[in-house]
Amino acid sequence: MSINEQINSFLQEIPETVKLVAVSKTKPLEAIQKAYDGGYRIFGENKVQELVAKQPELPNDIEWHFVGHLQSNKVKYIAPFVSLMHAVDSLKLLKEINKQALKNKRTIHCLLQFHIATEQSKFGLNLEEAQNILRSDEYQQFDNIQISGVMGMATFTNDQEQVRQEFRQLKFFFGQLKKEFFTNDLNFKEISMGMTGDYKIAIEEGSTMIRIGTAIFGDRYR
Repeated sequence: MSINEQINSFLQEIPETVKLVAVSKTKPLEAIQKAYDGGYRIFGENKVQELVAKQPELPNDIEWHFVGHLQSNKVKYIAPFVSLMHAVDSLKLLKEINKQALKNKRTIHCLLQFHIATEQSKFGLNLEEAQNILRSDEYQQFDNIQISGVMGMATFTNDQEQVRQEFRQLKFFFGQLKKEFFTNDLNFKEISMGMTGDYKIAIEEGSTMIRIGTAIFGDRYR
C-alpha cells in the first residue's frame, strides 16, 4: 500500500477519539509531502536537527509533534513552531520550554513522560516525581506551557499482558494527575501511548494518541 493508503487504513481502523501521529523520523521530505498531499497534517519527529531541517521545506500548516527525548539546550530550535512536546521528563526541561515559548509569544503544549517499561534505557518520571513537579512553586510561575496529558512507552516484548499492564499503569497515572491537579482543565486530556507493534492494546487501555512510523512509511531509511 502507498503511504496515503496506510494512513487512511489506520484512520478507518482507530476510533475517532484517537489521534494518529505519523512518525516521519528518518524519512525523506518526499514521503512526508506525499502524506500531506493526501490530506494528512500531523507528523512526529524525534531528533531536533532533523526536524529543524525539514520544517522550513514543508507546508507551514503541518502540526509537528516532537516525540523523542529532548535536551534543554535544543528547545530553542523548535519552540517557534512545535505543536506538542511528547516527552517532558523534568522540571528543568519545563522551565526551558516555558522560557522559549515566552520568547516566541506562544503557549507550548507538553505531555509528561512516565517510565512504565522494564528497560532502564527508557526515560520518564514516576508518579511521585510528576506530583512534585506540579506542586512546585516554580511550576506555578510557568505561563507559557500547557500540560496536556501523559506519555509512555511500553517494554519491547512479545508478552502482551505485560504491555497491557504497563499501559494500564499509565492510564492510572493520568487519572491521578487529573484528579489532583487538572480536575477542571479541559486541555489535560491526552494519553499518548501505542506504536506500530502495540497500538491496538494501547487503544483498548485508553490511549488518545498513537505514534505510528514503520507501519505507515515502511522501514527506516537509515
